Amino acid sequence: MNPAQAQDFLRRGYRAMQRGDFHEAGGCCSLVLKHFPKAKEAHFLVGLIGIESGDWATAKQAFRNVVSLDEAHTAGWAQLARCCVTMGQYNLAEKALHNAVATGTDDPLVMDVIGNVYSLLGDQKTALEWFDGAASKAKTAFFELSRAKALTFLGRLDEARHALEAVLHEKPDAALAHWMLGRLRTAEGPEHIAAMEAISVRVPDAHPDAPFLHYAIGKDYEDLGRWDEAFKAYNAGAVARRKLVNHDEAAEEALFDSLQELLTKNWFDAQKDGYSDAAPVFVVGQPRTGTTLIERIMTAHSDVESAGELQQFGMAIKRVSEMSSPRPMTAEIVKKAAGADMKALGDLYLNTTRAVRGSSPRFVDKLPVNYLYLPFIAAALPNAKIVHIVRDPMDSCFASYKQLFADAYYHSYDQEEMARHHVRYRKLMDRWRHVLGERILDVAYEDTVADIEPNARKIIDFLGLEWQDACLSFYEQKSAVTTASAAQVREAAHTRSVGRWKKFEKHLGPMQSVLNTAGLLKLPV
Repeated sequence: MNPAQAQDFLRRGYRAMQRGDFHEAGGCCSLVLKHFPKAKEAHFLVGLIGIESGDWATAKQAFRNVVSLDEAHTAGWAQLARCCVTMGQYNLAEKALHNAVATGTDDPLVMDVIGNVYSLLGDQKTALEWFDGAASKAKTAFFELSRAKALTFLGRLDEARHALEAVLHEKPDAALAHWMLGRLRTAEGPEHIAAMEAISVRVPDAHPDAPFLHYAIGKDYEDLGRWDEAFKAYNAGAVARRKLVNHDEAAEEALFDSLQELLTKNWFDAQKDGYSDAAPVFVVGQPRTGTTLIERIMTAHSDVESAGELQQFGMAIKRVSEMSSPRPMTAEIVKKAAGADMKALGDLYLNTTRAVRGSSPRFVDKLPVNYLYLPFIAAALPNAKIVHIVRDPMDSCFASYKQLFADAYYHSYDQEEMARHHVRYRKLMDRWRHVLGERILDVAYEDTVADIEPNARKIIDFLGLEWQDACLSFYEQKSAVTTASAAQVREAAHTRSVGRWKKFEKHLGPMQSVLNTAGLLKLPV
C-alpha cells in the first residue's frame, strides 16, 4: 500500500463512519495502520469511531496514540480530554485540556470540542468563550447550538433562545434545536407544533432525530393543556428512543439483588474507619424528582457549592475492585468491591473530584443514581452527608417517562419497565434505611415546594451549617445549572408539577398497575 492508497482508505473510512458503518470504518483504519502504524490520521479516525460507537476506552487509547506521535496535535489533545471527562477521569481530562489550549487552534470544530470539555468540567463561562470563538470563525450557525447550551446553563435564557432561532433560520429541520427551544419557553400557540410535525413525518423512528422531535411536540402540547395529544407525542418519542438504546433489565435485577445480598447491616458494621473528610454531600434519588431544587437550596449557602452530577464514585468502586465494564455497574463488580478497603475508596473518590469541587467547606455531588452505593458511600466517607429526595411514585415515573435523557435511564422509555425499576429502587432504599439509619435524610419533594422554609432549614441543619436566608431565594443564584432543570430552577419553588400525572391518567394504566401491585399506590387493583 502506498501513501495515496492509504489516503483513499481513510476517506472511505470517514464516509463509512458518517453513515454509521463502524465495521467498515474500522476495517479501513486497520488496513492503513498495518502498513503505516504511525499514521496519526488513522489513529485519529479510530478515536472518532470509538466515540461514535460509544467505545470510549478505545477512543481514549487512539487519541493517546495521536498525541504521542504529534505532541502539537490540538485536536488530538481536545478529543483525549473529551474522552477522559466522559469516563469520569477529570484530572487526566484537565491535563489533556491544558495541552489542547496551549498548542492553540483557530479551527471552529476543535474549539467546539474544547468548549464542550470545559462545559463537562463545570466551567460554563470558559466553555461559552470557546463556543463564541468557534461561532465567530465559522460560516454556519451550527455552533450556535453549543452556545445555546452554555447560555442555558448560565441562566441567560433570552440569549439562548436567540442562538437557537439562528440555528433554525439556517436549518429549519434541526431537531435538537427544536427540542432545546421548546424547553426554554412555554408554547402559546400551535405554530411551532405544526412546523415540527411537518418535519417528523419525513423522519423515520429509527433516526436519532425522531425522539427529539416527538418529545418537543409533546412538551408544546402539554404547555397548551392538550393532554391527549401531548401523551401521544411523548409515547411516540419513548418508542423511538427505545429502539435506539439497549436496556438489559435482567442485568439491572441482578445488580439490585447483589447490592442487597452483600451490603447488609452486618457488612456495614464490620467496616473499618473510612476517609474522614466531611466535604461531600450526596443528593440522591430518581431523576426529575426535585434533586436540582434541593441542590440549589444547599448551594445558596455560602459554605456549599455544586460539583454537578459526578460519575466518580461509581468509577472509584470499579477501580478499587480492579474490574472494568462497559456498564456503569454490575453485580460482579459489587461482589468484588464489598471486600475492598473502604478508606482507600473514599480517598480515591476525593482525589478524583478535586478538579471539580472547588474550595468551599462542602460540595454537592448530585448524581441521582448514587443511591445504589449508599452503604459504600457511608463506609468510605463516614462524615459525608446523604440527602435522599422522595416524590410520589406516579409523578416520579411519569416525569422520567416524558423526559428525553442523554445516555442514561434507559428503563424510562417503557411504562412497565419504568415502573418496575421504580419498585426496585423503593425496595433498595428501604433496605438502606435499615442499614444506615439516620445517615440518610429523606426530603419529600411535595412538602418542600408546598412550604419551602421549614424544609430548607431542616436540610441546612442536617448539613451542620448555620442558617442563611439566601437559601430561600435559591432561584436568584447566578451559578450554572447543568441538568434538565436548567431553566426551571431559575424561578421560585411552585406546586405546578405535583400530581401532574393525573392529567394523563387514562394513558398510564400499565405504569399504574405495576406500582399498585407492588403496594406503592393507594388505588384499586
